[in-house]
Amino acid sequence: MGKEYTQIDDRIQQWIDRQHVFFVATAPQSGTGLINCSPKGLDCLRVLSPNEIAYVDTGGSGIETVAHLKENGRIVLMMCAFDGPPKIFRFYGRGVVLEPHEDEFERVLARFPAMPAARNIIRIDLERIIDSCGYGVPLYEFRQHRDSLPNYFSEQTEAEMTEYRRNKNELSLDGLPGLAVDEDCL
Repeated sequence: MGKEYTQIDDRIQQWIDRQHVFFVATAPQSGTGLINCSPKGLDCLRVLSPNEIAYVDTGGSGIETVAHLKENGRIVLMMCAFDGPPKIFRFYGRGVVLEPHEDEFERVLARFPAMPAARNIIRIDLERIIDSCGYGVPLYEFRQHRDSLPNYFSEQTEAEMTEYRRNKNELSLDGLPGLAVDEDCL
């Protein structure tokens, strides 16, 4: 049985800092809607306070997490140790989407290194933090982050990224609202 924590302490913070990937899961209110689980890499996650975390959501073809959060706010992040002692943490909470046209976006974005095609930030107020053993998680050796995303978006103009987001990020697979893609909002 895992242990439950009331906040991210120094020990958990140090463990988080050593991880190279995490997974984000959300679901729509509808019992027939698609559940989403997405892997995240790069240096895009920050602990903002003992009960608040955020990650920069970079360009991509799906917008499920954003759409689900706008609909109901429910989210869980899971991290597992792929090296060192086995451990899994799940961070449950209520998430909000910060988009580039919002004042808080730039304030939070300043806490991260430059990110390619930062389309929004997911900020999560934590409600539960639970660990588990991770005995079944295999050992992997981290070599490096892929450079595919930065390379791809470095070749795109702002107009091309706006058009891409209009085509891929305005609606979720279930038809829920995603990102605001009006040029005045970018």
